[in-house]
Amino acid sequence: MLEKLFKLKENNTNVKTEIAAGITTFMTMAYILAVNPSMLAEAGMDSTAVLIATCLASFIGTMCMALMANLPFALSAGMGLNAFFTYTVVIGFGYSWQVALFAVFIEGIIFIILSLTKVREAIFDSIPLSLKRAVSVGIGLFIAFIGLQNAGLSVLDESTLVSMVSFTDEFKTAGISALLAIIGVIVTAILYVKKVKGSILIGILGTWILGMLCQLIGLYVPDVSNGYYSLYPTLHMTDFSKIGETFGQCFNIDFSGVGIFNFIVIVFSFLFVDLFDTLGTLIGVSTKAGMLDQNGKLPKIKPALLADAIATSSGAVLGTSTTTTFVESSAGVSVGGKTGLTALTTAILFLISILFAPIFTAIPSFATAPALIIVGFLMFSTITEIKFTDDNFTKAIPAYLCIIAMPLFYSISEGISIGVISYVIINLVCGKRKEINPIMYVLAVLFILKYIFL
Repeated sequence: MLEKLFKLKENNTNVKTEIAAGITTFMTMAYILAVNPSMLAEAGMDSTAVLIATCLASFIGTMCMALMANLPFALSAGMGLNAFFTYTVVIGFGYSWQVALFAVFIEGIIFIILSLTKVREAIFDSIPLSLKRAVSVGIGLFIAFIGLQNAGLSVLDESTLVSMVSFTDEFKTAGISALLAIIGVIVTAILYVKKVKGSILIGILGTWILGMLCQLIGLYVPDVSNGYYSLYPTLHMTDFSKIGETFGQCFNIDFSGVGIFNFIVIVFSFLFVDLFDTLGTLIGVSTKAGMLDQNGKLPKIKPALLADAIATSSGAVLGTSTTTTFVESSAGVSVGGKTGLTALTTAILFLISILFAPIFTAIPSFATAPALIIVGFLMFSTITEIKFTDDNFTKAIPAYLCIIAMPLFYSISEGISIGVISYVIINLVCGKRKEINPIMYVLAVLFILKYIFL
């Protein structure tokens, strides 16, 4: 049955290799089950409900990828997209998380339509490669900055806006939390460099366990009034009824104070970020797996994009931010995963993870912060592919502006807007009209209108 369904022999693989690859992929991306509930909880959502929704959306999306495209790619709530959801749309713009979920749902519906045509690929092709890479780099810096804040390392300062936390003041709460986060970053980095499978997840759990030991010996003292809770998990069954707090809430919204144009901008921003995240991941992982044809195209890209779009909309209904293809899928590919059986294995593990919801949601933010910082590094590494040379300044400068705008303006969408607008204007004025795809003019005008009317 598995042979018939996944064509194992045709792809020169076997059941043992595919299952091992699926387990490997899950281990490298399971950190999202700790990070996503923690991040969306800051938007006012119930962390247990978010974790259950994340597990279910990951299961649905990855199963679709396995059965529709027969590719070894796994999906879950995307890093960067969940940051945009929480810190830009909800906290930054002041909209409710229900409105943000509805925007994600609409984004998914639009992507389902676009995935059935060649429009999605056409939009992707219109954006210059330098900006595509800049978006990844900028999101990496943004995520790392959030990690520093969650760790308690970066704090507000009246004179310099931000500064490093004082380790001696309130050492048994803020100080020790920040110190543990630093240790977690170092440990995670060492494990990653040594290519230890599941290094990011091990880093999270290791930092958390170290924190519990500190609480045991009195170095960490819970202070509930200031947001420092006990680090010991409560051992009880997952409260599956919690899913009711987010399920279908994307349709329970109040548009008063939002405005149709503002909402369109939010949807478009989700579309833009998700577009690059998904297509970039598919191309990158497919290249590593040798799945691209002689023209550099992925033959099964249409069902892969459709699976991704279905996951996004279903995830919004369940109660989580944009579900997208994970670059960590390359970990499974690196150990031999070639078919949908790898994805199927990962999907089943996500489903099983629902049973351990109380453990994942009890993980403190200083333990998940190292994951954000290291994932930020992985995304930032794309900067080496941007050419900062004299003959490439018309491309490099917009990329640079896109990168610095995201963390400094605390908004992924602002970085994208500035990158697109500056690219069109600089290249147009410098006589390089041939470098500008006509679709880029449309995007630039839309972003300019956003600044005029918002």
